Amino acid sequence: MWDLALGRISNPSSISYKLFYYLHHLRYNIMRPLTTEETTTLFEKLAKYVGSNIKHLIDRPDETYCFRLHKDRVYYLSESMMRLATNIGRDHLGSVGVCFGKFSKTGKFRLHISALDHLGQYAKHKIWIKPNGEMPFLYGNNVVKAHLGRITDDTPEHTGVIVYSMADTPLGFGVTARSTAEMKRLQPTDIIVFHQADVGEYLREEETMF
Repeated sequence: MWDLALGRISNPSSISYKLFYYLHHLRYNIMRPLTTEETTTLFEKLAKYVGSNIKHLIDRPDETYCFRLHKDRVYYLSESMMRLATNIGRDHLGSVGVCFGKFSKTGKFRLHISALDHLGQYAKHKIWIKPNGEMPFLYGNNVVKAHLGRITDDTPEHTGVIVYSMADTPLGFGVTARSTAEMKRLQPTDIIVFHQADVGEYLREEETMF
């Protein structure tokens, strides 16, 4: 039974506890569709980068795709792959499809760098940084005005942008600190994009990313 005073199960050997543990295990370890609340949180985050183009992630000309939750991580995969994955035991399924990000224990969603290719394909706003700005960004630093090569016209403040090299290589993504118009008046050391993720994470966070 759940003891309100102690805030825990009062008798861990009870059937109630075993049922509670089993349901909790299922909740966080089986691959399942997102709840309405989780879907809203995910789509709000994606909308910062792709806007209404979210629909193109689901209704694709090749096949219908979907999002599934497995061990707090959100995966993007085709429905045919999803059906195949259901034949794998939940304890043996490491990952499936493309990991778009992870939910924290408080319900917040963080996009992972592994979503970069899909975000870049449908992004509304982009920024290109000079060669001397690439390494600082790839080490997890924000983008400053001195490293700005060019940016999509009329990019607003506090919106998601995909960060590219001047050679059009996607490096990561971030959130604008100022609008395009405001950036013109900033000093070289002023921050213009807050870092969110970069491809350097594949090396820096190799053991914990997936």
